[in-house]
Amino acid sequence: MKKIIAQLFISLDGVIEDPHEWHFPYFSDAMGRAVDGVIGQAGTLLLGRATYDGFAEAWPGRETEGGEDAPFAKQLGDTRKVVVSHRPLDGAWRNSERLEGDLVEAVTALKNEPGEGHIAVSGSVSLVRQLLAAGLLDDLNLLVHPLAVGKGDRLFRDGTETVPLSLLSSETLEQGVLDLHYGPAAPAAEATYEDAKQHLAGAEG
Repeated sequence: MKKIIAQLFISLDGVIEDPHEWHFPYFSDAMGRAVDGVIGQAGTLLLGRATYDGFAEAWPGRETEGGEDAPFAKQLGDTRKVVVSHRPLDGAWRNSERLEGDLVEAVTALKNEPGEGHIAVSGSVSLVRQLLAAGLLDDLNLLVHPLAVGKGDRLFRDGTETVPLSLLSSETLEQGVLDLHYGPAAPAAEATYEDAKQHLAGAEG
């Protein structure tokens, strides 16, 4: 079964909205390698409609222009792109298709397809939340930037049900960015007040 890895730029206070407004001062070669390891090396990109539309508007032109990021733009164009959307795609970006049917059933089928490479999700926060809730996300990769944005949509909103996660790996990149990978975890056992008292007593003794 293929793994699904979701990669998000996120601030210290959990904001994921409009990263183009605060992300770029923290970009580095190490972060570029981290992005390439998830997005550039994916066998399939699974994208929400807003993220897909933004990518489809930007990357084909960059590939045609032949600038510094043209090789990465070509790589994205050559990669299979599966889009979660109720609206038909315009067909302007090659290797793009719309996910058909129920999200959980369709993504489960996608994970079970033969072939090499993982499935990567870039941005597409609403989709990431749904995959987490359905237990379909294998790796949540957060590139944590050392700043508090102070406003904007957050990955985990107020009222979100508890999402237990297990740290798979961590690395400190240039300029203090943390490259964190989390996988699903079983809910932690709830400690009682008496448990806490006994633990403190043992520590003091």
